[in-house]
Amino acid sequence: MNDRIEVIELAAPKRPAVSGIHTRSFTGVYRNLRIGFAGLLFALFFGTAWLDWDGRQAVLWDLSSSKFHIFGATFWPQDFILLSALLIICAFGLFAITVYAGRVWCGYSCPQSVWTWLFMWCEKVTEGDRNQRIKLAAAPWGLNKLARRTFKHSLWLAIGVLTGLTFVGYFTPIRPLAQALFSLQLGGVALFWVVFFTAATYINAGLLREAVCLHMCPYARFQSVMFDKDTLAVAYDPRRGESRGPRKKGSDARAQGLGDCIDCTLCVQVCPTGIDIRQGLQMACIGCAACIDACDNVMAKMGYPRGLIGYKSEHSLQGGTTHWLRPRLVGYAMALLVMIGALVAALQLRPMVSLDVIKDRGLFRENALGQIENIYLLKVINKTEQSQRYHLRLLDADGFELHGKTEFVIPAGEMSELPVSVAMLAERPASSSQPLAFEIQDSDQPAIRSVAHSRFVAPVNR
Repeated sequence: MNDRIEVIELAAPKRPAVSGIHTRSFTGVYRNLRIGFAGLLFALFFGTAWLDWDGRQAVLWDLSSSKFHIFGATFWPQDFILLSALLIICAFGLFAITVYAGRVWCGYSCPQSVWTWLFMWCEKVTEGDRNQRIKLAAAPWGLNKLARRTFKHSLWLAIGVLTGLTFVGYFTPIRPLAQALFSLQLGGVALFWVVFFTAATYINAGLLREAVCLHMCPYARFQSVMFDKDTLAVAYDPRRGESRGPRKKGSDARAQGLGDCIDCTLCVQVCPTGIDIRQGLQMACIGCAACIDACDNVMAKMGYPRGLIGYKSEHSLQGGTTHWLRPRLVGYAMALLVMIGALVAALQLRPMVSLDVIKDRGLFRENALGQIENIYLLKVINKTEQSQRYHLRLLDADGFELHGKTEFVIPAGEMSELPVSVAMLAERPASSSQPLAFEIQDSDQPAIRSVAHSRFVAPVNR
């Protein structure tokens, strides 16, 4: 069975310029839901950076020390494969959500959308509702217009500064960063990135807005590939709504040959991308459901059933039944579960001590006893949150002897470099290059151990 959605050629919708979209205020269930998601996102983003954990910032990507702290865990560059796995899981999660309910990520949780809604709220506070903003935009410059625009852009800039400061604060300790910024003592690389992300926030959410979703975000381009006829998307029901036309409340619309759509265009006026959802599924629709709230309010006032615009599948629009369990969605769900399980297992089995062995560039040397020696530099990382005492030894190394420090202590979350040498006891080696295995083990917790391999080089004939 072919589940592809048929492409219907439609005339390109007339969309106002970026600066000409003035959204109307509205209320509704989906607006409240979106505000809840936005509040959670803001709390996580702005609040987490200020949390402390055992005397340090709880979440910090410490670039200078090449360490990533996330509450009680510390990750090193050797663990970044786990970050790659997490990004892959997020990608598959986004695919699964798209197959199920279209662009709900864009409408409710995407930072571009969330910050844009916040900037639009600032615009409403400073310049008034939709009609007032349209009049203000058309009015000549004067003291009132200058004051309102200055207030609006000041709020945008303040939000941009807080956003840039917080983002950089996840890579540089945020408390000294904020103190240096607000005392005008911040400089160098940190100042550059704060200014960069401030400008990016101000431009993307304040000036470009929906242009980012339409022309810069790749998700808008490939999301349609993941849609099928059972995907839920914001859609207008033409069977119920057509023909459109105004009428008085309580009049017999059917006798006039009219559907439920009264052609009030509120669905267009509340849309942040300026589209007319009644023209069908469009790439510019971000699935925010603003048009659903606006239309439901109108239907309630007219005494009509809600749902003229809603989350609908292609099958439901054609009078069929939406299939919730289908192979593609089940496949994504199973892949997600497997990958999440694998990531949890990898985190549980992650070695809490790391050992790297670097052989000296010199091939070999002869010590005072006449034995052939190789020199090694061991890099040991304590990934735990406590100081640990370690023991170093060679594994399965008959004929070799380890010289150097074999018992040592490394503080929590620190790296130590340990030079050692290995001497060959046999007078004639079996081979010019032989394998060696170094093991480091916690003296109190034997389960914390790591093994690294290297080579021992010696002359065959002496």
